[in-house]
Amino acid sequence: MDIRHLELLRELAERGSVTAVARATYRTPSAVSQQLKTAQREFGAELVEPSGRGLRLTEAGRVLAEGGATVATAVERARAHWDAFRGEPAGTVAVAALPSAATFLFPEVMRELADTAITLRCADVDLAETEFADLAADHDIVIAHSLTSVRPAGAEGLTVRPLAREPLDIAMAADHPLADRASVSPADLVDCEWIGVPVGYPFDTVLRMIEQATGRELRVVQRLVDNRLIEALVASGDQIAVLPRFTTPPTAATSGGGMVLRALTGLPSARHVSAVLRPDKAERLAVQRVLRSFERVGAEVEDRFRHHA
Repeated sequence: MDIRHLELLRELAERGSVTAVARATYRTPSAVSQQLKTAQREFGAELVEPSGRGLRLTEAGRVLAEGGATVATAVERARAHWDAFRGEPAGTVAVAALPSAATFLFPEVMRELADTAITLRCADVDLAETEFADLAADHDIVIAHSLTSVRPAGAEGLTVRPLAREPLDIAMAADHPLADRASVSPADLVDCEWIGVPVGYPFDTVLRMIEQATGRELRVVQRLVDNRLIEALVASGDQIAVLPRFTTPPTAATSGGGMVLRALTGLPSARHVSAVLRPDKAERLAVQRVLRSFERVGAEVEDRFRHHA
């Protein structure tokens, strides 16, 4: 049994197409297809079948793909034992994170790891919740978020570690009519104009919950992804928005006079920030070391804001 064939089937299972596997493994699609034919001859079974213009795994292929994931985890576990025998964890750890979470996690984690033999290779990505899990194929750690669960949608079969639970507040200009309140309820917000995020992004779930609680449709006049841009527009206008508490300045200095955050009552308006990774990558000592740092920093930030609330 050629382990490389198991790895190939696993990649096809997780990436979904021959083209995606070829791109990720620096091969041509024809080379990947040829290796799939070789694997079928080796195992004596049909492992893939036509699906539209591409290929998908058969039941036999899925069984072997699961075996590939098991083998990969065992190999990384053995490598971790060897690294532990040789000394401290070392190597490059690739991390992809949503920008608003990276803002409160990356600086302290980078400082903590600066004197170790670990190199962080970081990327910031802002995606719909269901798309974060796909990044685990190409990164050691993916930092994602979800309003409904510690495990983001689409992360089935992946290792998930909770890092922090962050309140989502309602942002408004300092001179907004609601700014003199300590907190706001769904009923307070139904007549406001909103700056939202694209449909499918976690913050949009808060708006959907407000609509369900009040039976009213909210007026969303803009849908944007950059929190700094949203802050500037909120501070200088009449619109309100959902923004994360840990990294949103409570008073943004702008020509409009600033911005304030108000807690939303009556609804579970908080997001789970979690690390998502392949089970085999979770076995690497360097990855485990980085995860511990993310967990520590996330817990400290959460605790600091809890005591300042």
